[in-house]
Amino acid sequence: MSQHIQYPESGEKITIKDGKLSVPDNPIIGCVEGDGIGPDITRACLRIWDAAVEHAYKGKRKIHWAELFMGEKAAAKYDGNYFPDETKEALKDLLISIKGPLTTPVGGGFRSLNVSLRQELDLYACVRPVRHYAGVPSPLKKPEDVDVVIFRENTEDVYAGLEYQSGSDENKKLAKFLREEMGADFFEDAGLGIKPISAYGSKRLVRKAIQYAIDNNRESVTLVHKGNIMKFTEGAFRTWGYEVAREEFGDQTITEEELYSTYGGKRPEGKVVIKDRIADIIFQLLQLRPADFDVLATMNLNGDYLSDAAAAEVGGIGIAPGANMADHVAVFEATHGTAPKYAGQDKVNPGSLLFSGVMLLEHIGWQEAADLITAAYQDVVTARIVTYDFARQLEGATEVKTSQFADAIIDQMRGKIDVAKIRREREEAVERERKAREQRRVVAPLEEMIASGRTPHTVGDLMNPNPVTVPAETSVEDAMHLMREKRISSVITEPGTEGEWGIMTQRDVLSRIVSKNRTPSTVQVEEIASRPLVTTPVDTSLHDCAEIMSESNIRRMVVMDNNNKPVGIISDTDIFASVEQFGLPE
Repeated sequence: MSQHIQYPESGEKITIKDGKLSVPDNPIIGCVEGDGIGPDITRACLRIWDAAVEHAYKGKRKIHWAELFMGEKAAAKYDGNYFPDETKEALKDLLISIKGPLTTPVGGGFRSLNVSLRQELDLYACVRPVRHYAGVPSPLKKPEDVDVVIFRENTEDVYAGLEYQSGSDENKKLAKFLREEMGADFFEDAGLGIKPISAYGSKRLVRKAIQYAIDNNRESVTLVHKGNIMKFTEGAFRTWGYEVAREEFGDQTITEEELYSTYGGKRPEGKVVIKDRIADIIFQLLQLRPADFDVLATMNLNGDYLSDAAAAEVGGIGIAPGANMADHVAVFEATHGTAPKYAGQDKVNPGSLLFSGVMLLEHIGWQEAADLITAAYQDVVTARIVTYDFARQLEGATEVKTSQFADAIIDQMRGKIDVAKIRREREEAVERERKAREQRRVVAPLEEMIASGRTPHTVGDLMNPNPVTVPAETSVEDAMHLMREKRISSVITEPGTEGEWGIMTQRDVLSRIVSKNRTPSTVQVEEIASRPLVTTPVDTSLHDCAEIMSESNIRRMVVMDNNNKPVGIISDTDIFASVEQFGLPE
């Protein structure tokens, strides 16, 4: 029997059917008011969310809010318990909830209410969309290019809390084991921490990120890691991420290597590109080339840094939304703190909680209401009607209270907003950027790799894709014309009487036709082509490729796919250019 939580009698609970959410038109959704400024922003946001649903669905849908208790309000009701069992059970039972910022109790108890929430409900994915809204002040020249969703693993990494204080008995015991049993070398009296990264935790996080990309027509998922240094934790995360994509989403994904090697830089329709980047490089790229990234999947600490750093590009943490999710349970939240000095002043920007509610509406499939809020918000901010934080940055702004800002958005939603047009224009802008990026990949693949932060590791990264092939019986004269027309130095010859692929280069023509005084029109390509080919698979490392070229005394190799068909050519010039630009591959 419930102690303080009461579900609205007129609503129905969201359920799971066939592994997916089944959302009625009158769902019961949990709401935690929060501490500090929580009541101010929650009251404002509830009015906006309800107005958006009412306007979008003409009264046919309505959210029935069930107040749940955490933080200071819970402590007052449950004899000092900041996270009562009744709330835990309600969060699981209702599946979908939203909460304001919470104060972590001082002097023991929880390390953090947010951490406890994630651990108790196994909310393993922290999902943080970061995008720019027209009118919001930003330090970037083109903030509209920022539109990324960060999936941060919530349960492992250094946030697992496996730390041992310098000088403690536990620390001494662990230090002794590491030195004497494992041969580790580190300074005396060092604090020690353990960084667990598991296949289970990594794969379920990446699985959720890839599924999100598929469901939301996103172009790519980037695995962010520091695997060049931490090979068996962050490097393993990268490996496991690619395994999930290959084994569970093989028909819906391609690797970035395949994008260049198999498809010549053109992303096949409906395919999500899986790629990876070193963590420190991502911080730079999110400022210089943010449009290159759609969905990021990463570990706990990387995700913590990246989420806040990216939010700073588009208006700050004050308008950054987020959610903590399990397979089905999801708790949407304001990502900032409680700001107690502003509590009760009806002053602060409600953007973070507001857009977390937009995320919630999208999550339950109520996209029309979500789009309505987004469109109205942009109109209001573009008109420079803002709370104090933005008013300080916008010349000629009209500063309003939290409640007045909510009034302005609601009034705008009830006016004439062409949501369909706004959505269409946004989709068209995204598609234009994708086409431009694709053209750069096709025309100058190596340059685009360099600019987008990809470090070549295999021949598939560097090869010239889609080599020109000719039938074995083609005359040398015709092949020469083709080489001139295509501006290439070699052609691949298809299997002829000998049943083997071959290659005819400019050098072959000089040494076997011109120097022998033979007439090109009377000689077939198969007569002078070099056979058998020295070939290599697309996943051969650059080091191994260079070694084969050196041992075989050749300048180029043909790259073959799994069906033993040529898909590219890699030359010593390609490897030279890569080493000159990036250094020796790891």
